[in-house]
Parts: sequence; structure tokens; C-alpha cells
Amino acid sequence: MKRCWLLVVMLLLALASCDSRNTMKKPEVFLDEPQMIDVMTDAYLIEAQLNVMKGQGQDVSQLQVLYYDQLFEHYGINDSVFEQNVQYYTYHPDILERVMDSVTNRFAMMQN
Repeated sequence: MKRCWLLVVMLLLALASCDSRNTMKKPEVFLDEPQMIDVMTDAYLIEAQLNVMKGQGQDVSQLQVLYYDQLFEHYGINDSVFEQNVQYYTYHPDILERVMDSVTNRFAMMQN
């Protein structure tokens, strides 16, 4: 359940961190912009799939854990590394905006 809310928390933190004076050190395991774009794209694809399944009345709680575990394994990270990087990017909204624009562009290309 924690992972499900992670994306929601990320968006709330992004809104709360609009003050460009906020600073935060880079996490020890830092995902640069291209890596973060990859991880976020896959995370949003997972969430989209889970939402479709929820809409069909399926219980996705076990799948959610499995999907995110596979995501983190694929990128060689864990949930705390992901959370730390999300927090870092939310404290740097200009960078986060570039990342999210790139994610959005990827989805647009996937639709074509």
C-alpha cells in the first residue's frame, strides 16, 4: 500500500516545493534525469495497469507489490532509493518539470 501512495505523495510534495529556495542534497544513490525518466515512465505504466485492473473489480494489492519489486530490481534500486530520489526531485521543481515533461512526451510517442 505504501508504494501505491508514493506517486500521490510525490505530486503533493511537488506542489509544496514550488519555492525555488528549497535545497536538498543529492541522495547517496542518485538517479540522474535520464534514469529518473525511465523509472517514472515505468512506474506510471504500472499504476495505469493497476488502475485498469481495479476498474475491472480485481484485487491488485499483491500485484502492486510484485510489479514494484520487479521495477526496482530491473533498475537495481530499492524503494527507499526511489523515495529519496523522488523527494530530491520535488525539492528541485525545475528539474522535476523537465523529467515529467519527458515522461509525458514518451507517453505521447507510445500512443502514436
